[in-house]
Amino acid sequence: MAFQSVVTMEKPLQHISLADWNARVIGLRNVADARRADAFALRHSSRTLRNETRIESDWASIETNDALADRIIELNNWRQIIERTFKRIEDEIHALQEEKDITEQELAALSSPIAVISEVLTMRDSRFGSEMTYDEPDTEVKNELRILENNQRLLAERCQKAWAKLTRLEEVRFKIGMEIENKVEAVDLDNVQLALDRNSAGISFKPDPMRNPKNSCSYESWLEHVKNIKQLAENELADTSAIREALFVCREKARNMLQAQQERAEHSIRKRIFETQRARNELEWQKLKMKEEMESAVCEIKSLEESLRDKSNLLKLAESRLENRAQRSGKELCLDHAHDVLCQEVEKLREIRRCLKEKIDDAKANFNLLSDHAQKIDTDLENKQHSLMTDIRALDLRSRLKGGEFGLKTSNPSGQTERNIMLTHMEQEIPKP
Repeated sequence: MAFQSVVTMEKPLQHISLADWNARVIGLRNVADARRADAFALRHSSRTLRNETRIESDWASIETNDALADRIIELNNWRQIIERTFKRIEDEIHALQEEKDITEQELAALSSPIAVISEVLTMRDSRFGSEMTYDEPDTEVKNELRILENNQRLLAERCQKAWAKLTRLEEVRFKIGMEIENKVEAVDLDNVQLALDRNSAGISFKPDPMRNPKNSCSYESWLEHVKNIKQLAENELADTSAIREALFVCREKARNMLQAQQERAEHSIRKRIFETQRARNELEWQKLKMKEEMESAVCEIKSLEESLRDKSNLLKLAESRLENRAQRSGKELCLDHAHDVLCQEVEKLREIRRCLKEKIDDAKANFNLLSDHAQKIDTDLENKQHSLMTDIRALDLRSRLKGGEFGLKTSNPSGQTERNIMLTHMEQEIPKP
């Protein structure tokens, strides 16, 4: 029988004892238990962390969404407030621009009355002689011109102030418009951010998302800025209504003053026309009486000259008798009673002739005075007739003031003249044609 043998070869490693082996197993078991316990604790802490972080992130997202929603509401509230202010500014600009346009139209309409008044003054300056007087129409028309110039200055100043106010309102409207656009843009951007969630496609990590953007400001600064914009608009709107009312009041006051002065001026011109007509009629009556008196004076001069010729013949007769009686001869050439009577007759006739000559000279001088005065009356009549026609043309020229939107609405001047004549009870002094 054959024997077999096995040759064993041990690894050249250190061998441990069974106790060490058991200890190692126990150590591995203890380490495994510890690792499992650590893994369990880690899982528990991870689960707790996951739950806590999920809750915190959800609440952070909710708070962020609430903050964005509150911010959107706040922006919308301020936008609505500013939009209402913007609407008020636009309404005030429109109303003020309308008032300014009306005032400018009335200011432009004043150029026509000024031209008419200038023509009236130039026309009345064409009067002749004694008719060139500083009468009531002259004073009233010049007062009307001063009122027109004053109205022009006042309306121009009001328009300038309204223009300056419109410029400031346009500037504020532009600022508020930019503010509204910025808020609409911010609301749209916040709405987009509010609509994003963790599953949105447009999200990614950013290099430095928590940086302060350039030109950014704090919330307090933003709120102060919005309030300042609102207060700026309110300050500009505060006196806009007063400026509009000032434009209306100034325009109405200017119109009323001008209409009252135009009525006074036209009344004074019509009164002057009536007075000129009365003076002309008086002068025509005086001219007629002067003509009659001149005819009577001519007849009287002729009668005086006829009487002088008759007295001259009587004087010749008396002187011839005296001269012929002086041819007596001798004692017959005596100064008898007949001689005395003839001498007295000659003296009386010579005195009569002297008186008649003086009377004729006086009559001729009076006739010359009548003739000169009649010539003056004729000249004055011509001047008054020219002045009358000038005032009538001036009154007709002033009828252009009654045209247009801003013209004075009165009745016919001739009808007013007839009314004045009736009211003053002077119709009897005007001769019937």
